[in-house]
Formats: sequence, structure tokens, C-alpha cells
Amino acid sequence: MLENYFPILVFVLVGIAFGCAPIILGWLIGPHRPDPEKLSAYECGFEAFEDARMKFDVRYYLIAIIFILFDLEIAFLFPWASIFKEIVGNESIKLFGFVEMLVFLGILLLGYIYAWAKGALDWE
Repeated sequence: MLENYFPILVFVLVGIAFGCAPIILGWLIGPHRPDPEKLSAYECGFEAFEDARMKFDVRYYLIAIIFILFDLEIAFLFPWASIFKEIVGNESIKLFGFVEMLVFLGILLLGYIYAWAKGALDWE
């Protein structure tokens, strides 16, 4: 029974070898000449002037979450668009498919208006 898993084991080992071999070869063959300039922190051409663990404004995270939310909801339009010809061609579900997407877009629009009214999209 275990001989059935041998090809999977070989596949995993070859995958690990392909992933680790370039890293190990680079470490073995690459030059090791560190100097203070190479080891210094680099930040857009300037010397590092603040701690890397500085606090971000909560609004940044809120806008990021809203972007991800609306981006994912828009992704739900693609399956509907891919079967749109079938929906229009079938008389029994034509109106249902249209109303269903209007309800979805209406809920999306209400969420957008709510976020806008609460000031979640304002950046000062």
C-alpha cells in the first residue's frame, strides 16, 4: 500500500530540491564581502530616521479593509457575467437573474454610501 505514495514522495523531494538548491548554491558560490555601507539600513535613499515599528493611523487599515471588501465583492460579478448569455436566453430566469444582480449591487452601493457618510473614505 505504501508503494502507491512513492511517486508523491519523489515529487515532494524534487520540489524541495528545486526550491533549496538555488539558495544553497548562492550561499556557497556567492562572494562574502560585507562592509558597513552594505550592512546599513536603506530607506529610499535617506538614512533611517525613525523606528521601523512606528504606528500607522487606523484609517490606513480601515481604507485597506474597505478596498479588499469591495474588490472581493466585485469579483462576484465575474461568474454572473460569464453566464449572462444563458440567463438572458432562458425566459424563466431572465428577470430573476437581473433582479438578483440589482439586489447585490444595491447592497454594495448601500455599503459604499454608508462608509462614505461615516467618513471612512476621508483621508486628511
